[in-house]
Amino acid sequence: MQDHFQNKAKEWDKGDIQVQGAKKIADAIKENIQLTTEMEILDFGVGTGLLGFEIAKHVKQVYGVDTSSSMLKKLHEKNSPELNIETYAQDIIKEPLEKTFDGLVSSMTLHHVEDLKAFFETIYKNIDSGGFIAIADLESEDGTFHSDNTGVFHFGFDETILKEIILTCGFSHVKFKNINIINKPHGDFGIFLLTARK
Repeated sequence: MQDHFQNKAKEWDKGDIQVQGAKKIADAIKENIQLTTEMEILDFGVGTGLLGFEIAKHVKQVYGVDTSSSMLKKLHEKNSPELNIETYAQDIIKEPLEKTFDGLVSSMTLHHVEDLKAFFETIYKNIDSGGFIAIADLESEDGTFHSDNTGVFHFGFDETILKEIILTCGFSHVKFKNINIINKPHGDFGIFLLTARK
């Protein structure tokens, strides 16, 4: 499994866009989803845990899944007895998890997922009945958000198309909300939070 984030992992938590972006996503999730201390949550594309650790403060346990072992290594260095994330290093579409969760959160990972239908079908099975998904990612863009598009399969997302896929896979109450604008020298990029229920 190729680790596209091997070189980025070392400096990831120093990037202002990543750190501030994850904080805004965490705040938006807390505003739109009632998190409780009984919940077990899966963070898809957990990376170094920027979103996961924020969510972990409000729930029973966060489990993180990622295909980048170098990002997970950075996460493990931040684990403490008071606040920790249990991790899975695998591609859950090819190798689904057995466990189910009260909800799934994800920050800026969906555009790295090639087959969206397979992804939503897979995670549908991992969410308990009545559970939620809360996924943040890029609104449609022209392909210039990343300086290198290796491992990027979608230049942001069209709300209508994405909603249709999610409904087809069995989720309901699908909502989209713009939660952030990332300003880069060559343009502004919108970030949405998508929420849905099983």
